[in-house]
Amino acid sequence: MKIVVVGGTGLIGSKIVAILRGTGHDVVAASPSTGVNALTGQGLDEALAGAAVVVDVVNAPSFEDRPVMDFFHTSGRNLAAAEKKAGVKHHVALSIVGTDGVSDLGYFRAKVEQERLIKESGIPYTIVRATQFLEFLPMLADGHADGDQVRIAPVLFQPIAAEEVAAILAETALAAPFNGTIDIAGPERAPFPDIIRRYLKAVGDTRVVVSAAEPRYFGGRVVEQSLVPTGPARLGRIGLDDWLRRSKA
Repeated sequence: MKIVVVGGTGLIGSKIVAILRGTGHDVVAASPSTGVNALTGQGLDEALAGAAVVVDVVNAPSFEDRPVMDFFHTSGRNLAAAEKKAGVKHHVALSIVGTDGVSDLGYFRAKVEQERLIKESGIPYTIVRATQFLEFLPMLADGHADGDQVRIAPVLFQPIAAEEVAAILAETALAAPFNGTIDIAGPERAPFPDIIRRYLKAVGDTRVVVSAAEPRYFGGRVVEQSLVPTGPARLGRIGLDDWLRRSKA
């Protein structure tokens, strides 16, 4: 079976490509570096020709409100058009847990738009919403830093390892379309400040983690369960301590 992974050279995409190729499928890693650009449409028709499944893990080059919305809207329309032309039978997309609950965060609004386009495309689909990746902890700490302090919203957090996200997406690509949304998360749910504090201590970072007076996540207002699943979810097995040990190894 031919499977096209759009965003196939990135953190998650490259892992999905490796998994699916290991099972004997014909897998195309589609990205601008391989001549396929979802935003401009360049190379899409050629890459998707004969494909049964598309796994969409493409990400925007900018997180600014207008560019990120334009990216997901345009790339989503381009993908849907190319998939219809190719007769794709299953569109699998990676999204984010809590996208529709943080309406003042531009990136999350753009992911909601991406999901809307998928649902309205008429192509059978499965949307996999993941919590934030453990691999993002350094960026999350730096993004909320204020001098020698890291100000983190006092909300719940449940990060998942990128390798488990990739494994679930690969498994989903080989299954029948769900025509709905699946939430996935890490095995450990804890206060966000506690997780960042444990991470910084483990890597020898002396910055002090404090609970932010105003609960915001990259400027978006959040409440206790904004960043974690609030219903049924599939949980990974790699917790923070396991991930840290693997990272050091």
